[in-house]
Amino acid sequence: MNNLARLDIKFLSGVGPKRAELLSKQLDIRSYYDLLYYFPFRYIDRSTIYKIANLQGDVPYVQLKGRFVSFAAHGEGARRRLHALFSDGTGSIEVVWFNRVKQIQESYHIGVEYILFGKPTLFNGRYSLAHPEVDILKPNSELKGLQGVYNITEILKNRSFTSRTIQQLVDNLLSTLNRVEETLPAWLIEKYHLMGIKDALFNIHRPLSLETLDKAKFRLKFEELFYLQLNILRYSKLRSLNISGFKFNVVGEQFNDFYNNFLPFPLTNAQKRVIKEIRLNMKTGKQMNRLLQGDVGSGKTLVAFMSILIAIGNGYQGCIMAPTEILATQHYHSIKEMSEKIGVKVALLTGSVKKKDRVEIHQSLRDGSLNVLIGTHAVIEDEVVFKNLGLVVIDEQHRFGVAQRAKLWQKNSTPPHVLVMTATPIPRTLAMTVYGDLDISVIDELPPGRKPVQTLLRYDSHREKVNTFIGMQLKEGRQVYIVYPLINESENMDLKNLEEGYSYICEKFPKRKVCFVHGKMKPAEKEYQMQQFVSGNADIMVATTVIEVGVNVPNASVMIIENAERFGLSQLHQLRGRVGRGADQSYCILMSNPKITTDTRKRLEIMTDTNDGFVVAEADMKMRGPGDMEGTQQSGIAFDLKISNLSTDGQILQLSRDAASEIIVKDTTLDTPNNRILKEQLKFLFEKTVNWSLIS
Repeated sequence: MNNLARLDIKFLSGVGPKRAELLSKQLDIRSYYDLLYYFPFRYIDRSTIYKIANLQGDVPYVQLKGRFVSFAAHGEGARRRLHALFSDGTGSIEVVWFNRVKQIQESYHIGVEYILFGKPTLFNGRYSLAHPEVDILKPNSELKGLQGVYNITEILKNRSFTSRTIQQLVDNLLSTLNRVEETLPAWLIEKYHLMGIKDALFNIHRPLSLETLDKAKFRLKFEELFYLQLNILRYSKLRSLNISGFKFNVVGEQFNDFYNNFLPFPLTNAQKRVIKEIRLNMKTGKQMNRLLQGDVGSGKTLVAFMSILIAIGNGYQGCIMAPTEILATQHYHSIKEMSEKIGVKVALLTGSVKKKDRVEIHQSLRDGSLNVLIGTHAVIEDEVVFKNLGLVVIDEQHRFGVAQRAKLWQKNSTPPHVLVMTATPIPRTLAMTVYGDLDISVIDELPPGRKPVQTLLRYDSHREKVNTFIGMQLKEGRQVYIVYPLINESENMDLKNLEEGYSYICEKFPKRKVCFVHGKMKPAEKEYQMQQFVSGNADIMVATTVIEVGVNVPNASVMIIENAERFGLSQLHQLRGRVGRGADQSYCILMSNPKITTDTRKRLEIMTDTNDGFVVAEADMKMRGPGDMEGTQQSGIAFDLKISNLSTDGQILQLSRDAASEIIVKDTTLDTPNNRILKEQLKFLFEKTVNWSLIS
């Protein structure tokens, strides 16, 4: 494969410098290897000839065999088009071209037998074909069978570069490949009954049958996911072997004092289990890299604080880094309240902290009198120096870039233990891929007494009933969030916007104090508005998704989400998590346009059916796909998946991970003769990837 990667695509027959530039810019195809691994996204069956007389209803793609009866050009300039009549003996169909009229007139002739392929359109009781594929029927030629369809950009289409063009270039490439180097060891191919790489690549582009296509897909998906897992697991194993960490031998008096005397509420069994996992991790002498997943309100912050107390009990400092000032401030207030009772000193460092206070914080960090620093990215600035940083907690870590997270590593000569937290439920396959190098803990239990949030789907026609319900909740002393998808009105999208919404709510509830928050506000103004709601001075908060994380108001019992159909399920779940944080029954009302599609309605009904964030996340990924795989840009350990789909290929992923794990346990460095090919292929696939997995 290395050889193919070194061959410039411009030298392939049918390409040349101009097409090569287009392929590079539009499809990232720069070499023979890139083209070979640019797979079809679907397949069409060209093994059947349809009769024009038998076409009826909404017809899919069809293949017709016959002759052109007539051609006629109409219009001038940009409006010029070519009409033809095509007959197969059972009937006739109109064929239309809207560009390349002259070229087509010169290429196709009356009386010659052709095969046409395209999607018929029914208009005024008559079928027509626009821009079909046209092939001359050669003597003794066979039908094409299964044929791949390739993704093409609009710019390529405007340059007359179609899926068929890619097909022709792939055909040219395949005809030159007498030999393709195998990319997996023979023993692995035999063990998992895999198709050879050459057969797999030929059949993924030119499948001989559905059976061979399935075998080719399985081989290529297995290999792609296998190397991804092998890379993750190898780095994880090497890190555990080569990177030492602080050994926290004792739990410490601070932890025991807090646990025995000052716990705000009894720990759930899930919290106890996770604290035990973290405790065992930090006493091994190896650096901990652990991901803590927990739904909104599950008590992750308390677990993080108690983990930091273990570090303090062993003579070290702790640090919590959050993505926003709002979230950092929330952590500070809740932890300060708990820490003061046991003599643990905590400070908050954000962009808003005054210079005089910063100097004091920096000094107390250096002399060790400050036990815990909580803040935004301000904590990674060069002037922030710890005396002995032992544990770093990164909240909503996917919101930080890898370089930012890496700076925390450099705050001590021996890297501190790392605990990364997320309230965004991560589907199992995504966690195995994006966070596969981390140990994973899950808090899958809410504190006792919490009532599940009731989620309701309502349409604009229910507006007055919803307003009446809001009024009732306000009378009972509750507070209400109302979330809009836009700040200003958009001419292009018929969506509710915050400015109009704020005016509407003020008009509907004139005796109530209404505050508003959005991402474009200055930090000081945003903090002021937030505090109005947190303190209870404001009854209603009108906001954009800036409140998705970091706002904790137990008295807020209603979350209204306007244009809910515009949000992803995981984001809706995050917003729903802003309510239900107190003992009172809470409600999340999804407001939507009644003209939504059936699929959209089903998606929103998932929210009304379950409060389980992991069920929501799995459903979201199956419906929308993994997309960019949230966090991969930050983690740096994944590469673009060319054929696998984490939404549907969970079994293959597990199989490939098991295979990779077995190899790494026996041969971590991949130096045995049987595994040398694996080491070479890993280097080829990941040579441009920074080893960010060593930075959580």
